Formats: sequence, C-alpha cells, structure tokens
Amino acid sequence: MAFRPCIDLRGGRVVQIVGGTLSDDGRGVVTNFESERAPAEFAALYRHDGLCGGHVIKLGPGNEDAALEALRAYPGGLQLGGGVTPSNAASYLDAGASHVIVTSYLFPENELSWERLETMRAAVGKARLVLDLSCRRREDGAYHIAVDRWARVLPVTLNAELFARLAEYCDEFLIHAADVEGQCRGIDAELVRLLGEWSPLPTTYAGGAKDLSDIAAVERLSDGRVDLTIGSALDIFGGSLIRYKDAAALGRR
Repeated sequence: MAFRPCIDLRGGRVVQIVGGTLSDDGRGVVTNFESERAPAEFAALYRHDGLCGGHVIKLGPGNEDAALEALRAYPGGLQLGGGVTPSNAASYLDAGASHVIVTSYLFPENELSWERLETMRAAVGKARLVLDLSCRRREDGAYHIAVDRWARVLPVTLNAELFARLAEYCDEFLIHAADVEGQCRGIDAELVRLLGEWSPLPTTYAGGAKDLSDIAAVERLSDGRVDLTIGSALDIFGGSLIRYKDAAALGRR
C-alpha cells in the first residue's frame, strides 16, 4: 500500500470539498479548504518528495490552465482527470500526465458504453489509461458508479465481474467513495475490503481518511492491495488530523 497525493481543482484553485455536495450548477458546494498556493507548487512538492501516481482532478470548468501548470511542474508524476475524452486525452499526456483518468465519457446514457471504452483505449493505450469508478452506496446495499462530479448515480454496480472485464482496457482504477469524500469521519471500510478482493489491477481509494489509523486500516482490509489518497485531513490542505510528512513517508516506503 502507498499514499497517492492529489490536486483537486475548482475555479483554477486547489481545493478540498465535501464530495456529496458537488452539483452541475455549483450551488451548495461545501468547501473545506481553498489554497492561496498555485497548483504547480503542490506538484513541485510531490515531485520533491518522490511521490508518484497522484492525480489532478478538474472539478468542472475553469481549471484547464491550472491543470496544465501542475502537469508541467511534475512531468510523468501525475495523472489527469476531469472531462477527458479521446479528442483531448493526448494533449494532457503531451503536457506531462503519466495517465489520463476517464469516467463520465464512458457513461453517455446511464450505461457503460463498451464502444466508447474501446475508442478511449485506442486513443491513449491501455498502459496510460485509468478508469474512475467512483461510487455511492444505495439502499440495495450495492455500490453504484457516480459520474458528472458524483452528482449522477447510475444503475451500474461495482462487482468482481465488472473489474475483471474492465481490467482488459486500463492500467489502474481510481475510486472515490463519494458518500464520505471530504468529511474526515473515516474511510468506507466495506468498500476498501471489496476493492481488495475484486480489483486485479493497482487501485487507489479516496474518501474520508481522518487519521493514521485509517492508513493502517486500508492496508489491513485490502491486504496491502489498495493505495490511499488523503485530502481534507492533511495539514497542507488546512487539516489538523494527518501530517503531510507522515503520509509522504508512507508514499516513499
């Protein structure tokens, strides 16, 4: 297990938000933190500390320049997600992204489009594609994929069969637990356990981490097979629960 850093962008600024409050019109968004530091500064910090495989996520419009600046500050060290399609993916790779992360493009009508997935893989190659399967848990107990900044919950559910099929198209998976994202109340332990069982590829979990015990829990529950992203709890994002230097030490392990 390793720590994966993040740079979440909204309006061109580095932020930490409560994931469940995101919406298409931007109203009602709860922001835990908004930085005065440029995105490229965070990228340079991660580069200095040797942290690889983190992600830059564009949460809506107005983030293009900030995202490109971050990628150029750490060539080959960060993945890029948010509005990625076959027509623009190459530009992010050329700008320095190690991988592109895709989600909403694959679900044009509330179902997974295998044709679009084929097109996406052909555009960038399996080795540079990450599939974002961020999700919410519903009344049926299943984890349903959530797209469009986690505002649109689909009838598509996560399970071992889906992971096995999708693993033929990508290099990694990224899963935000949208129900707990940004709340610093603890990870979704059941989801972490299932990801450890289901995913045949490197997988990163994000959502709810509140202290060092959650880091240990992710390693235990997933048998070390799932990496962890920490956001709002980190001191570099205004939090007081986890020191960045402690997480960075885990990332270099």
